[in-house]
Amino acid sequence: MGELLGLLKVVVVQGKRLVIRDFKSSDPYVIAKLGDQVAKTKVINSCLNPVWNEELTFSLTEPVGVLNLEVFDKDRFKADDKMGHAYLNLQPLVSAARLSHALRVSSGEMTLRKVVPDTDNCLVRESSISLINGEVVQSVWLRLCTVESGEIELKVRLIETRDGPSR
Repeated sequence: MGELLGLLKVVVVQGKRLVIRDFKSSDPYVIAKLGDQVAKTKVINSCLNPVWNEELTFSLTEPVGVLNLEVFDKDRFKADDKMGHAYLNLQPLVSAARLSHALRVSSGEMTLRKVVPDTDNCLVRESSISLINGEVVQSVWLRLCTVESGEIELKVRLIETRDGPSR
């Protein structure tokens, strides 16, 4: 494991237009993975537009990786059904944190960077990375892949170690 950059706080806010995997609905939950770290949300029963508002915490180290998300439908008597997956490249977030240190800004609110949807990410729309009272924050909507429909909203915060990301 490389140098510790800080804690990554990921709030899985909500899902929209998730696919039906049971008779008329689904019982979705999200598994988030960063390297060998794994965290899971609670199951929301019979809902295609679930609201989780659950915070998951990961240690963020060099080299900076990708946050992988998988959405599943909880089944009682058989294996859980896949409802899609998405990922978020964390490098723009860490680069923005480094910029905030170079600018020596620690209070107020400032947009540090914008990330646009392209073939290398799962973004639904443009996302801003902001510095809000000393914390680097990104709100994103991710499109689920390999399914007919579905989006997941995340709010991601980087809580840096004392020295913050260098380089």
